[in-house]
Amino acid sequence: MNTADTSNPTDRIFLRDARCRSFDAVVVAVDDDGRVALDRTAFYATSGGQPHDTGTLSFKADTGSGDGDVSVPVTDVSGHEVVWHTLADLGAAPSTGTAVHGRLDWQRRYDLMRTHTALHILCGVVYNTWGVSVTGGNMEPCKARMDFEFGPLPEGFAETVTNLVNAEIAADRPIEVSFLPRAEALGDDALIRTKVNLIPESVQEIRVVDIVGLDKQADGGTHVESTGEVGRFEVLKTESKGKANKRLRIAIHEA
Repeated sequence: MNTADTSNPTDRIFLRDARCRSFDAVVVAVDDDGRVALDRTAFYATSGGQPHDTGTLSFKADTGSGDGDVSVPVTDVSGHEVVWHTLADLGAAPSTGTAVHGRLDWQRRYDLMRTHTALHILCGVVYNTWGVSVTGGNMEPCKARMDFEFGPLPEGFAETVTNLVNAEIAADRPIEVSFLPRAEALGDDALIRTKVNLIPESVQEIRVVDIVGLDKQADGGTHVESTGEVGRFEVLKTESKGKANKRLRIAIHEA
């Protein structure tokens, strides 16, 4: 294991710029499993129901007969304060201090952005129409599930919610990302239902994703810039997961 200081958090570029596809960074640590920590990254680490990005890290490596260019697939990304990148070839991990170039699998990232935004639209539509909050969810590129505090679903629910969500997509609402001091976020009535108070007290700056005029949530994930980028929303299936918990399985299609 390379010894290095990981006391400084990774600069997570995606929090400010979800459209960043490639970046330069420096290796700050390599752990016993061959995972690599960088000083900055655009790779999203699995959290909040959104899966990690994939892509490549490229760097100069000693091949035994001189330095050569190496490009290694990134297969997993994890962590929060320090973001760790798992490489397909753990034996090829660059050493601490190595300059690397990261490149995302952009199609996967963009499809996840579209899907994540679709889920926020769904949350806004369900809450504004029926006053029901979300209880959980998960996603993969262009498919997802989301659970809500429903008893019996209203008659014609799937068709109604599909039409309402697609209307919000067609409205092409802008999506804004901001950072609020914790105290200010706790005082924002629009954020109360997203349970900002459950975010650890050590987090003093809250990232907020606002689909203007529809939905506003504390959120650390990646999103498109307007609802019009999402495409076409479809409810694949509704399921009962208890007396007051109903699951929607959804898909996102090209417009």
